[in-house]
Amino acid sequence: MSNFLFYLGAFALALGLLIVAHEAGHFAVARWCGVKVLRFSIGFGKPILSLRFGQDKTELALAAFPLGGYVKMLDEREGEVEASELPRAFNRQPVWKRFAIVLAGPVANFMLAIFMYWVLFVHGVEEPRPIVGKPTAQSIAEQAGFQEGELVRSINGQIIVSWQELRWELLQLALGRGGATLEVINKRQEISFRKLDLSSLNTSDLEGDILQQMGFRFYRPMLPSVIGKITPGSVADLAGLRDGDRILAIDGAPIAGWTEVVAIIREAPGRPLRLDADRQGKTISLSVTPAEAEDRGKRVGRIGIGVREAAVDRAALMTIVRYGPVESLGKAAAQTWETSIFSLTMLGRMIAGEVSWKNLSGPVTIADYAGQSAKLGLAYYIKFLALISISLGVLNLLPIPLLDGGHLMYYIVEIIKGGPVSERVMEIGQQIGLALLVMLMAFAFYNDINRLVSG
Repeated sequence: MSNFLFYLGAFALALGLLIVAHEAGHFAVARWCGVKVLRFSIGFGKPILSLRFGQDKTELALAAFPLGGYVKMLDEREGEVEASELPRAFNRQPVWKRFAIVLAGPVANFMLAIFMYWVLFVHGVEEPRPIVGKPTAQSIAEQAGFQEGELVRSINGQIIVSWQELRWELLQLALGRGGATLEVINKRQEISFRKLDLSSLNTSDLEGDILQQMGFRFYRPMLPSVIGKITPGSVADLAGLRDGDRILAIDGAPIAGWTEVVAIIREAPGRPLRLDADRQGKTISLSVTPAEAEDRGKRVGRIGIGVREAAVDRAALMTIVRYGPVESLGKAAAQTWETSIFSLTMLGRMIAGEVSWKNLSGPVTIADYAGQSAKLGLAYYIKFLALISISLGVLNLLPIPLLDGGHLMYYIVEIIKGGPVSERVMEIGQQIGLALLVMLMAFAFYNDINRLVSG
């Protein structure tokens, strides 16, 4: 129950912050343009909490249905307006002011994302270095000649400093199915170049971890098979294993490192195993039966043990990604721009049938990611917020009636033809826009339910 409440709280905080930012953009520019704002609502439907503020007595409301919000402005199309108030009505404003007010919402989301990335880049984020492990057999990475322990320094001349940057750059290149030249340095400090042929990738490869699809594995140094922690009440605890025990063999097979321990236990759910371990110089033998667990739809075994942190040079595996205030601003803007373009490209490929609609996520999946990122730490949660803020900005700019992008489309037509779009055209557009939004929401909820059912 506490876990559910934590995820719900992380989701509510994320949703509230992004909605407030979006609507604050509309509100601020509307006030700057001299338009009277009647209501600033977080959520749709009947207000459950409200208060009034400012000279215009603008109503600040919290509504029952929280998945969105709106800013209601004085408008003759929505009710009678006193003659003295007509200059402040939204519909009486020149088209450039109306355009600016509507555009301000998505722009506010992009600005929020830039600010969040800027904070992360200035503060610094610890991330894994782009060191590759042994590639998967017959994979693109193996065919390119990658060796275990090689550090990726650049891709097509673009400097790479973290595993996340490696994934991001290759994902963007994979969309074009071109080629990539990676500069690497091995354990002997020798520089080499690896050429990746991405032409063999298909659309389904873009739906999971692109690095895994290419055969890349994160480098993990050999850790000694020494137990560092035991979950109370777990299989290992009940069997008599203790912190500090070094596992020497499983079912008579010698163990070289912790990775082998994990691999054998995972493949033996419900099957008894005999563990030989060294405990303070004495060899002991214990029997354990791994409990069954689900991992991505597969049955795996677990006994509730964790590895003791070895004396590994952490600095060799991790790096702090940090820049100065000015450089961070440029990096943040570039990250926001690239993510926006990538989102549009993926959406375009969904519409063209080149990428599965399974990539579309709804509120349940977003809530899950919110909780997961919050558990990992503040930096990961801020990254999640920035990504969702960008997605919200991109979504609202789509030329779909009822969304900001649909209104902007009408204003562009108005500028071109020299007059507003007819009421009849706008009514038809609203009906089409509502149908499209309902369809998108249906896909998103279906994907959420499917993920829950399939695990």
